[in-house]
Amino acid sequence: MKKVLLVCLGAFMLFSQQSKAQDQPNTITTAVPFVLISADARASGMGEQGVATSPDAYSQQWNPAKYAFSTEKQGVGVNYTPYLSQLVNDIFLGNLTYFNRINERSAFGASLKYFSLGEIELREDAIQDPLLVNPNEFTFDVSYALKLSDRFSMAVAGRYLNSNLRIPGVDGDSSGSGSFGIDIAGYYQSEEILYDNFDGRWRAGFNFSNIGPKIKYDDAGQENFIPTNMRLGGGFDFILDSYNKIAVGLEFNKLLVPTPPRREGQQGFTGDLNGNGEDNDGMIIAGQDDDVSFFSGIFQSFGDAPDGFSEELKEFTYSLGVEYTYNDVFSLRTGYFNESDIKGARKFATLGLGFEYSSIDIDVSYLFSTGAVRSPLENTLRFGITFYFGDEYDEY
Repeated sequence: MKKVLLVCLGAFMLFSQQSKAQDQPNTITTAVPFVLISADARASGMGEQGVATSPDAYSQQWNPAKYAFSTEKQGVGVNYTPYLSQLVNDIFLGNLTYFNRINERSAFGASLKYFSLGEIELREDAIQDPLLVNPNEFTFDVSYALKLSDRFSMAVAGRYLNSNLRIPGVDGDSSGSGSFGIDIAGYYQSEEILYDNFDGRWRAGFNFSNIGPKIKYDDAGQENFIPTNMRLGGGFDFILDSYNKIAVGLEFNKLLVPTPPRREGQQGFTGDLNGNGEDNDGMIIAGQDDDVSFFSGIFQSFGDAPDGFSEELKEFTYSLGVEYTYNDVFSLRTGYFNESDIKGARKFATLGLGFEYSSIDIDVSYLFSTGAVRSPLENTLRFGITFYFGDEYDEY
């Protein structure tokens, strides 16, 4: 009887220890995380989704394949996003985008995304004159989209990423570190379908973005994955009449980067768990080794979570978005974004407005957190202005 009790007690302690570990945060981190921040006021107002929404100038960030279905010939867009605006006033994200629909079947786009971390004073003691530095990161990318049929297009994009976060050394070297990535995207847009009381249009899209080698901040440092990401989404347009349209969308995201393994001595696991009489801190006891190439990491990311399939599902974020448009001149938007508590705990709702005057679009969005973790973009207004010019295309 005592043996049975001891076995049950041991099993209970092991289960409790594993449950405690499962509740521990296990967030995936990458270099240049600003790449995934929405720099688009329209998409930001819809829960930060854009892989399957209707084409606009900022499709470059979400799904460049949408450019092949743009009803506008050319467009230039500028967006400004204050960051940590409740604490500082010199950290921001800026985005400049241009696209050109070359003909009925193809288009190209280019964009520059710049993230400024403001001005920072460096000093060794209180009396030393400060050294002022302005760390920043940026990306520059170009894309080409081609219609493979009347209803489906694909695109490829190439991107250069640069991160200049290095503190100047004795030799004054403060050059940034760089890498590159490619995107592979697809977009489907149905024709308008006649239903009983309205017309409708289906949309779907995918984008595998930032597929590229790791980035290294200095010669002695470790290599870090760039944010390789998978976006999948779908949507439907309720075209109520010639003046009123309601678009709804659902989008899923997953980082294609290895999950950090659980190591002995970390995240609630201590002592001799491998039974060899030693406390081998750092030994992997759950999950897979994350020191792999970026290419292997993409495939490994689908099955390497320490807690198995249940944790893999928690690595997906999702967003819901709705956009109401009146007469193509006024838009009202809202959305919701959700991330698992152990993978970052980002949970927020968004609101947005859009106005069109002649060939100029103005977009504004606002974000407020709905979870325990406050977003760096809490109570922040994001602004965007887009200029369209050239002939228009018809997409039925």
